[in-house]
Amino acid sequence: MSKLNRRSFLVTGLAAGATAALPAAASADPLPAPAADPSAESAATLASRGLRSDPFTLGVASGDPDHGGFVIWTRLAQQPLAEDGMGGMPQRPFPVLWQVYADERCRRVVRAGVAMAAPEWGHSVHVEVENLSSDREYWYRFRVGPYVSPVGRARTAPHPLAYGGALAMAFVSCAQYEHGFFTSYRRLAEEHPDLVLHLGDYQYEYTKNTYTIPGGNVRHHDGPETETLANYRQRHAQYKADPDLQAAHAAAPWLVVWDDHEIDNNWADEVPEKPEIPQPNFLQRREAAFRAYYENMPLRRTSIPRGIDMQLYRRIRWGRMATFHMLDTRQYRDDQGCGDGYRDCPAAVDPARSITGAEQEAWLLDGFRHSRAQWDIIGQQVFFAQRDNNAGPVKVTSQDAWDGYVASRQRITQGWIDAGVRNPVVLTGDVHAHWASDLKLNYDDPTGPSVGSELVATSISTGGNGADSDPAKHAFLKINPHLKFYNNQRGYVLTKIEKELMTADFRVVPQVQTPGAAVHTKATFVVEDRVPGVQQTYLRPLDPSLRSLPDITAEETVRLETERP
Repeated sequence: MSKLNRRSFLVTGLAAGATAALPAAASADPLPAPAADPSAESAATLASRGLRSDPFTLGVASGDPDHGGFVIWTRLAQQPLAEDGMGGMPQRPFPVLWQVYADERCRRVVRAGVAMAAPEWGHSVHVEVENLSSDREYWYRFRVGPYVSPVGRARTAPHPLAYGGALAMAFVSCAQYEHGFFTSYRRLAEEHPDLVLHLGDYQYEYTKNTYTIPGGNVRHHDGPETETLANYRQRHAQYKADPDLQAAHAAAPWLVVWDDHEIDNNWADEVPEKPEIPQPNFLQRREAAFRAYYENMPLRRTSIPRGIDMQLYRRIRWGRMATFHMLDTRQYRDDQGCGDGYRDCPAAVDPARSITGAEQEAWLLDGFRHSRAQWDIIGQQVFFAQRDNNAGPVKVTSQDAWDGYVASRQRITQGWIDAGVRNPVVLTGDVHAHWASDLKLNYDDPTGPSVGSELVATSISTGGNGADSDPAKHAFLKINPHLKFYNNQRGYVLTKIEKELMTADFRVVPQVQTPGAAVHTKATFVVEDRVPGVQQTYLRPLDPSLRSLPDITAEETVRLETERP
């Protein structure tokens, strides 16, 4: 480990620390002052201030890359599952040495500095590393005294005027800790992607034995249902302590956005899931959840929460190749019009209702108008294409998805058409199954042109193992001809983005209720440059023992998506 010397500071300076200037915890104890170089501290001096064991139990992460840098993150926690949410850390700040390297063996330091891990922010560290070379890999780690974090891999985006090489981008969602092991995160790490998008439900709020799967959960949440800052910090720590999740974070930079379970199932702006059941502390719960989310994610300081508000929608440019418009479809939405499930709902078509809010919608449409990217990729949470589960004239759709906000979907779709967006692609999570679909301006005219593409990632673990099936037998695909694929196994989507082609491999593992499964590709779809819509190029044959199974009904799909405690 290279020492942080005066020359290192002169060359690199100090990058931005955790957030803003935070008050140090006062102490009346006559304890030794921390060393200027955290790596020079001894175990004895750290122990005298309450740090007695390895604090890097939650791993490391990087995120939000641009062509000159990225965020690197860690959070100090000696005892991750401590009930007070403080990870067994004393109520005082600790300086943390961070270093960025040009080589995987961590021999050539290119940036270094000290950031303060303060108790007010859960002893988290967010460093915005700048002035790096574009379009290349870097490695990083942290140190406090003799304790050294794992090494993480990050990378910068291409220069804004360059395309760079092919981009290996993966996206994931829905990791219910209790329903299965995080094998898919481990397999994703082994793919060595350039970028990972997490589209929500990073953690779940329930206490144990509340959200259960047939046969029982394979492991359990610690603590009560998350409502307080201590609860959310503890829950994040339990997830972050998982070695498979740590491996995925260390493998590549992430772009993260939340969905509902980071706070409360199916919440909408300031309205909890079940407004008929009074939850007078909901705004305090939202504030606590937002703060804990920031503390535990590799986000820039532009996302520091302010009370019940947090700026999460943002735009990340990958040179000329791709622009990622990361949306927040929870914080600003109108409440679901007719409840959260599948309904024939007149409010769904009310033009006054929005899933994004007016300001975010205007921001997105402006981004379309100014985009010069080869691919405009919308990273968001809930199903975008229409999914009618009724074969008759009545339209029965999910009121928690864009189907419950038809006017929002229409305006945004028309927006990318009017702006001449070259290749619009919507990425989605939430529904615990793989899907692929063509996007339409008018879903009531199945012969009309496709105007975009949607790729949907299944869950990492939510719902347990799931099962393989013949997608052609799914009722939704028969009712909705623009829907092209369905699979109810666990996994992720791995894409390769090139100038002329976007290739999406729907990767699956056969089981998550036991650890260690291998991964394979169930199907491959491509989107060609300037050819809206998805085209299947591969489908793994179904196991002969499954071919006699009945068709997948709409009712069963709805149950799998919406069945909650």
